[in-house]
Amino acid sequence: MSEAYESWIGREESRTEVINASSVQAMAATLDFEHSPAVGDPLPPGWQWMFFNPVVARSALGVDGHPKRGGFLPPIDLPRRMWAGSRIHYHADLPIGVTATRKSRILNVVNKAGKQGPLWFVTVEHTTSYGETRCIVEEQDLVYRSAPPAGTVVSAPKVYEQQAQWGCDVIPDTTLLFRYSAITFNGHRIHYDQAYTQHEEGYPDLVVHGPLVATLLQQLALQQGNGKTLAYFEFRGMAPLFVTRGFRLEGMQDNGALKLWARGPDQELAVSASATFR
Repeated sequence: MSEAYESWIGREESRTEVINASSVQAMAATLDFEHSPAVGDPLPPGWQWMFFNPVVARSALGVDGHPKRGGFLPPIDLPRRMWAGSRIHYHADLPIGVTATRKSRILNVVNKAGKQGPLWFVTVEHTTSYGETRCIVEEQDLVYRSAPPAGTVVSAPKVYEQQAQWGCDVIPDTTLLFRYSAITFNGHRIHYDQAYTQHEEGYPDLVVHGPLVATLLQQLALQQGNGKTLAYFEFRGMAPLFVTRGFRLEGMQDNGALKLWARGPDQELAVSASATFR
């Protein structure tokens, strides 16, 4: 590990805000829920990502729409950054309407060599509580990488052979991506700025948010849980999904747990996940 970033390990920050019902209603409408959870109801899993997000002035944003490097996270000078996955323990319900606090701590900063250049992995632990009740503990993996060299040829996706026991189809449109970006205060331009996405990041079209897909997979898990509550969920992004290109959420029973995934339009594995219940 570079000594330049060792001092960031162990850094902490804390954010406090109300788990407000208006944000919950907006998410419910965005995900096409027939009825929105109300004040006092438990916040659905994945919906915690609407809250505790950094709010910075527009002048403090980088060219990609994220806050500029530095501050709580280490100022890793690589142009591409993404949320690669998470491991989430749901210890107790987080009721809508309460004032909650999320304490964040940097657990690790690791440098590795990738096929197209250096990679930096930053692991952050987020603990969300209200009063004396610890509700959610999440380890979140962030990845920083260099831009692919000009003329890089993307290989054809590998077909994911796993057979599902159940699933559902999703067709992401620009309104879904816009609403999710707005609700989560996510300014990353790959989700709404097509010219930037294609010419600067090299993607063929707008990119579907990884945590949005993870939220939909948790919703799918609950549909199979017979009224049970999630105890643990983890996910990892494997390949990007793009606007208007339909994908499929699928899953199967796996030794008392659920194995879940998102399968892309070319039958590729886009997101892998697993879930267990309390």
